[in-house]
Amino acid sequence: MEAFVSTANNIIWSKALIYLCLGTGIYFSLRTRFLQVRHLKDMVKYLLGGGDSSQGVSSFQAFAMSVAGRVGTGNIAGVATAITMGGPGALFWMWAIAFLGAGSSFVECALGQVYKEEINGEYRGGPAYYIEKGMGVKWYAILFAVATVLGMGFFLPGVQANSIGAGVFNAFGVSPAITGGVVIALLGFIIFGGTKSIGKAAEIIVPFMAGAYILVALIVLAFNITAVPGMIALVFKSAFGAEQAFAGILGMAVTWGVKRGIYSNEAGQGTGPQSAAAAEVSHPAIQGLVQAFAVYVDTLFVCSATGFMILATGKFNVQNTDGTFIVENLPGVGIGPEYTQLAVGTVFGKGLGAGFVSIALFFFAFTTLMAYYYIAETNLTYLVGRKKEAGLKPILTVAKVVFLGSTYYGAVKTAELAWGLGDIGVGLMAWINVIAILILGNVGLKVLKDYEAQKAMGRDASTFVFDPDALGIKGAEVWHEVNKRRFAKQKSAN
Repeated sequence: MEAFVSTANNIIWSKALIYLCLGTGIYFSLRTRFLQVRHLKDMVKYLLGGGDSSQGVSSFQAFAMSVAGRVGTGNIAGVATAITMGGPGALFWMWAIAFLGAGSSFVECALGQVYKEEINGEYRGGPAYYIEKGMGVKWYAILFAVATVLGMGFFLPGVQANSIGAGVFNAFGVSPAITGGVVIALLGFIIFGGTKSIGKAAEIIVPFMAGAYILVALIVLAFNITAVPGMIALVFKSAFGAEQAFAGILGMAVTWGVKRGIYSNEAGQGTGPQSAAAAEVSHPAIQGLVQAFAVYVDTLFVCSATGFMILATGKFNVQNTDGTFIVENLPGVGIGPEYTQLAVGTVFGKGLGAGFVSIALFFFAFTTLMAYYYIAETNLTYLVGRKKEAGLKPILTVAKVVFLGSTYYGAVKTAELAWGLGDIGVGLMAWINVIAILILGNVGLKVLKDYEAQKAMGRDASTFVFDPDALGIKGAEVWHEVNKRRFAKQKSAN
């Protein structure tokens, strides 16, 4: 079984997927005339604007849910892996794919909004929904939903919980059985509260965890300020083979930087549209822009914080393609969170460094678990049938219990096989979704053009109107009801 899973992963996560995601990012960046630069101000403005409703969460809550899924253990261990295998220049290529991926993220998240549905009083949406309604290919939508439920709902939760359990045990000596119990108690309280509960929890936890982590990174950099200019020069020189020591692994820098960047920020992989669809907004482009900014937060802020701490303090190794070391600053230290723990420990002491990174891992992995469940539930809702509201609730209750069970099991047991199976699910999601957004890309571009036309007329978020019929977009019937409720609310307020 393990051999089969390993072989399948090597096929699914081949360079073809990396190049497909990279090419898609370049394509949409060009087609949108680099909206990730032109509309950066709007991304930040809409991030904090708007409110929620009985059907949907606020833009910021949807953004926080998306960041919760993107920012995980990979932001600590993944960056260490990229630097070890690709050298310091890999960090530059992580930035590059984040910049380009913001274009893909806008399109997929705008599509999530366009084709969302209202089910049991809550907005639901994502690739399964826009594949069926936009492309009209039911079996393809079902394939995506099945891969997502298996990957996010059953296999990957145990991996994140295992990271939490191991991290807390290593830093504080607390048994994973106890940690696992605490995790599922907190997680159960949140996920049984529904979408709005998940959104509100993410709204509180995500800014706290990301802010604290970046603050510690700034402190570490302040104590190593003299090393910062040389570190930045090293990143850029290594990225283009100008640093002699790393010139021989230039290809590895690009490969590992792009690979880990894609894996971390998830742009184009189909995870972001699920939370994007849950938002209450006046126009799909608004949430598309907000979610594009989530890619920046994940890679340009959190991953950069990790990379800068590791490089500025010199707590890293770099391997050659033959397994020998080009740089071996940490003899005997394996790739993973320990790089960051040692980097933080240079300023705060080894014990505090290990403790802080373990706490950061707890929050990163815990919020990822919240996002995993929401994504799995959205796709299970799709598979069960959106119109079977009476029979849906007990099925979702069972799903919650199973999810919590797999989470606890992962906390107390090793999860190598679950990791591999989960990777297959996530990889299939990426393949299916990237192809879908390339086919439906013109819908996303229509949404952007309509938004820019209304903005040119002097409108703001409160006065935007999205009329799918006027744009020739079919399958977006929910927007008729959205506009009807919104206009009724505005009329009542006046």
